[in-house]
Amino acid sequence: MSKLVYDTWAGNDWNRGLPVGNGKIGAVVLGDGANTTLRLNEDSLWYGGPIDRVNQDAREHLPEVRELIFSGKIPEAEEMLLHTFSGVPNSCRTYAPLGNLTVRYHTASKECTAYHRELNLDDAVAITRRKFGGCVITETVFCDTKTNLCVVRAVSEGDAFDITAELDRMNWYDSGFHDGSNVYALGEMVGEGYSFCAGMTAFTDNGEPTVTAKRICAKGIHRFCLLFTAATTYREKDPLSYVQSALVFPACPYDRIFSLHKEHYHEAFRRVSLTLPSDEALAEMPTDKRLQRLRDGETDNGLLKLYFDFGRYLMISGSAPGSLPLNLQGIWNPMMDPPWGSKYTININLQMNYWPAEVLGLSEYAKPLFELMKRMCERGRKTAMDMYGCRGTVAHHNTDLWGDTAPQDEWIPGTYWVMGMAWLCTHVWKHYQYTQDKEFLAEMYPVVRESVLFFHDFCVERDGKAVIVPSVSPENTYILPDGTKGCVCYNSTMDVEILRDLLSQFLEMSAIVGDDDEDFLTETRQLLGKLPPISVGRYGQIMEWAEDYGEAEPGHRHISHLYALYPSEQITRDGTPELADAAEITLQRRLSNGGGHTGWSRAWILCMFARLGNGEKCYENLTALLTSSTLPNLFDNHPPFQIDGNFGAIAAYAEMLLQSNESRVLLLPALPKQWKTGSISGIVARGGAKYDFSWEDGQVVSCTVTAGKSDYSTHLYAPGRETEVTVPAGVCSKLW
Repeated sequence: MSKLVYDTWAGNDWNRGLPVGNGKIGAVVLGDGANTTLRLNEDSLWYGGPIDRVNQDAREHLPEVRELIFSGKIPEAEEMLLHTFSGVPNSCRTYAPLGNLTVRYHTASKECTAYHRELNLDDAVAITRRKFGGCVITETVFCDTKTNLCVVRAVSEGDAFDITAELDRMNWYDSGFHDGSNVYALGEMVGEGYSFCAGMTAFTDNGEPTVTAKRICAKGIHRFCLLFTAATTYREKDPLSYVQSALVFPACPYDRIFSLHKEHYHEAFRRVSLTLPSDEALAEMPTDKRLQRLRDGETDNGLLKLYFDFGRYLMISGSAPGSLPLNLQGIWNPMMDPPWGSKYTININLQMNYWPAEVLGLSEYAKPLFELMKRMCERGRKTAMDMYGCRGTVAHHNTDLWGDTAPQDEWIPGTYWVMGMAWLCTHVWKHYQYTQDKEFLAEMYPVVRESVLFFHDFCVERDGKAVIVPSVSPENTYILPDGTKGCVCYNSTMDVEILRDLLSQFLEMSAIVGDDDEDFLTETRQLLGKLPPISVGRYGQIMEWAEDYGEAEPGHRHISHLYALYPSEQITRDGTPELADAAEITLQRRLSNGGGHTGWSRAWILCMFARLGNGEKCYENLTALLTSSTLPNLFDNHPPFQIDGNFGAIAAYAEMLLQSNESRVLLLPALPKQWKTGSISGIVARGGAKYDFSWEDGQVVSCTVTAGKSDYSTHLYAPGRETEVTVPAGVCSKLW
């Protein structure tokens, strides 16, 4: 069984709470010996409606900004950008919490004499057991996708108990009432007509509970089942009516809802299974104590496997089809003013959230990302024209529920960056590579085309090369020869690498969807051909900027110029060995200067070492991630909590075990010696084929390939083996 286990309560410590969710409803389970508190979220509850933030001065000043950058007058260019390109207001909308649901237990014995809690990843339930004298209460919490309900069930072995459940309106619910059976809380957010409703009802084994304005109480019971749901006008015209309908269930509905929940969750969670050599005796040890053992230098492959399962659990629980994408905190945010607004940061963080989706068999869980891109595309057309005088669509480094595309913040290192939509568009091609879904490709093709169109207009030509200007290398600072520090530049390495992917992938898409606009395709090919190559600098490193500038922070958390190594495939060991060597030097320089100090950055480093085939560095950095950047509940720690590191890390697991492109597959390309024996099933290669294989002493001993919806062929390499693979669509073939 895969589960997080604890023998102490979480209290109000968010970093010890246990997350449950169904993509729309999220809760973190906290509490102590007598109380459970659910910190609640609804994914569409954001602070305010859509706003137009485009700075109308930008377009007029773009030529002058460009001239200042080309002239090396960087401080003057940055000052002008600050005043004429920053959004008005300077921030898009932020994600807001829904409230608290507190369950209080009352028994004849006041003292809790035994306590245990766990997050069961196999069934997606949080379980808490409390002992009060002759009363042992087992509480189960989960969020079901089919019914969109959060369920809290409490069952007593022995004596009866009393219970009170309270929906805390705090100071930002506008009203609360009950109808005799259900409790409701309603509120308005900034933005005309943007409102929400939360509601709960309960069932017991001993008559009807007592209902008041914000509480449900029951006495002398052995069984209690509470149902909670919520909605906003983002999806529902009348959230109150939706909540009322969702809470209509026959008496004792728990078994029915739990059965629906498990059926849906098991189908997704069981698609992939990883085994590693581990000590089963550690399985019941509290997870926080296992983390401490790892910090003390012990090995625990079982904990690493648990972390892998936890990441997949978070994906399924936080990004179900029909929900919104995972933001910086997934869907789990307790603060009205959360770090970085708990928004969608698109200079790596949102993209990292979805790195593992395709390869770990959860492709449909990436669909919320593509729905967001459609909203962004429409907003981005106006931003492109109003700010830059360009056709097509553009987005900067943040967006929100409404698809905002204007510059975010007034922060030179990150704000004035035009590659957000372009990077997101590379996920369209990746999704197609893994699913072979031509209908999806045709649906998203116009968005990608609009992004390409923007760069047709935005790029300028200088010395025969295409130039992206203004540009930054998120979120880093360089040093000019005279000691001046700057962030804004032209043709940062990452920007060129992203644009190269966007253009080349678009051309491949165009052939599949049948785009016959030859003039547009020719212009795209010409632009692609004018992009400068990746360059190597004075230290043998990949250059981060167009010039080999000094670095203000050699250990910076962003390693943007290695986008070409991962998530892109422009740098590979077998295809570009010289650049791969330079990428490894780049990583070592970052790490030797303190890099990898945030959770997501360490996860990115993991993925890069996997691409370089360095299993020992992968293990070293994975251990560092868990010991230095992982919270007691296994949430990633930026700090503070930020969920992207969880997803980046499990993407790295996949890269360590299988790497693929359209012509070859590598098994065990970056296997650490600590994982010399193991197996994985359900991992997916480009082309849509699923691989099940096992290994002993680092050698693959069995391998089965199941083709997806298309015929599948590749050249397969494994340690000591290689073979041509050809499998008809839908067929399972045992190779070894």
